Amino acid sequence: MRQYLTVWRLPSAPVLLVSGFAGRLPSAMVPLALLLMVQQQTGSYAVAGAASATYGVAMAVVAPVLGRLADRRGPRPVLLVEAVTYPLSLAVLAVTVLAAAPTAGLIAASALAGASTPLVSGTVRALWARTDPRVQPTAFALDATTTELVFVTGPTLVAVITLLADPGWALAVAGGLGVIGTLGLAGSAALRSLVPSVPVQQSLFATVRTPGMPRVLVSGTGLMLGFGAIEVAVPAFADAAGAPGLSGVLLGVWALGSVAGGLWFGARVVSVSASSALPPDPTLPRLYRWGLLGVTLGMAPLAAVSSPWVLAGVLFLGGSAIAPTLTVQSSLVGSIAPAHATTEAFTWLSTVAFGASAVGAAVGGALIESPAGVEGALVMSAVATALAVVVTLLPGRRPVPVAGAARRVEVAAV
Repeated sequence: MRQYLTVWRLPSAPVLLVSGFAGRLPSAMVPLALLLMVQQQTGSYAVAGAASATYGVAMAVVAPVLGRLADRRGPRPVLLVEAVTYPLSLAVLAVTVLAAAPTAGLIAASALAGASTPLVSGTVRALWARTDPRVQPTAFALDATTTELVFVTGPTLVAVITLLADPGWALAVAGGLGVIGTLGLAGSAALRSLVPSVPVQQSLFATVRTPGMPRVLVSGTGLMLGFGAIEVAVPAFADAAGAPGLSGVLLGVWALGSVAGGLWFGARVVSVSASSALPPDPTLPRLYRWGLLGVTLGMAPLAAVSSPWVLAGVLFLGGSAIAPTLTVQSSLVGSIAPAHATTEAFTWLSTVAFGASAVGAAVGGALIESPAGVEGALVMSAVATALAVVVTLLPGRRPVPVAGAARRVEVAAV
């Protein structure tokens, strides 16, 4: 675990990890709280899934624009504005749901909240991408593991708050945590010292077309479609089993498996070339493909499970491949992203994550209310991740790594 201590001792690293953790918690809390809140008010998983999907899609559409703005003007002003607008938009969303507004009003309020979500994840990953390449893989692994801890803590918080009070309070807590994390990140020395990139005239999708990026984003879309379907299928599974309060616990166990896998992978990743447990001469694309395959194999048996406790065990084991896969995915993006568009590149990754997850939740919700039921949503999750593996096997332009000297800032800056 000495590799983790090396990262932790970097200046500003504790602030990035702690603020990033708090600022990302709403990503794990709001979709589930919104799903439970809307389903409780309307009695429909389809409407609840649509509201959750709208939240994610709105965030996905707006985030790349904000990421480009952050690269050109600096992330700090963007984060400070979002620290004000995000809790206000969540308050509007809560009032809209509790007032039993029409579905159109629910969708509009969900879109407003999603669009104002703070640019925490993309900013943190962009800062890690500027660390010394010798510690960067471990930094990404620690970041991915911290993100998975978000998905342990977030659903658990929602479950506890829902049992003690109401899902609406979970939205309020998420808003408060989002503000704390965003302000902490905005005030960090690493962000204050960050010099904005020199503006480069290019189209909105130029970063997406960087060699290697389309493959990462399309495969990431399949991966997150599967995750979205599971996130709506697990609450429905728990509800059908007569234990709706277990939904957050089951999702937390899934993420806990990912944390375990991420810690193991992060402790070994710096010596990956010497590991006999991996294919000889491993490359990032190859490791990414193996990770996606592991996630797919973990999802395959879920539809055959009938007990919540067995489901928890399968989710834990299957989840162990998630954080390692996301670690390699971040390393891939960090190695191929243009130097003037690092935040934007990681924001596109976040866009795919939240947008595809939201769509997966919407499709999963529709499947749950169709004859396919919960099993159909779980099968869909396995198929989506299998397609992600197929994407990595298709021919295409190879990634062109950016020179380390052009990418790196001094370790002391982070």
